Amino acid sequence: MASNPADTPPTRMLVIATLLCSYPGIDATGQAHMEYPPNTFVIPTPDPVMFPESFYLYCFEKGIDGILIASCGTDSPYEGSYAQLAARINTVYARMKERGISIRRLKLTAICSVCTKAFLKEVGEMEAVLAELGPVRGEVAAVGA
Repeated sequence: MASNPADTPPTRMLVIATLLCSYPGIDATGQAHMEYPPNTFVIPTPDPVMFPESFYLYCFEKGIDGILIASCGTDSPYEGSYAQLAARINTVYARMKERGISIRRLKLTAICSVCTKAFLKEVGEMEAVLAELGPVRGEVAAVGA
């Protein structure tokens, strides 16, 4: 991280949210006017398992500093999807390590349809990680050097 916080560009966080489980909880957070960082971008999706490994790496290369995957967990209506997603994320972690990208920048968590406080907790924790690590550009650029 830069020595002067004013020199550090703001970080960007992507939340991939399952439509049937976590997205309603995230939406309820906004409806209740509960605040979370404005640098948080939410993508609702039927199931995060739809995203290939390359998607996460592409996001980091394009300047997304942290990714929070808010899934249904084992309550997913799609049989076997959570196990497949968890295995995929483990593979992404290995690929991140190969590229010198901290695996703390990617987190898989389960958020339910009414879990506003859990969502705020997860976003707050990721925000703290990003404050510590700074923008991903330094890690991605170090690999290219």
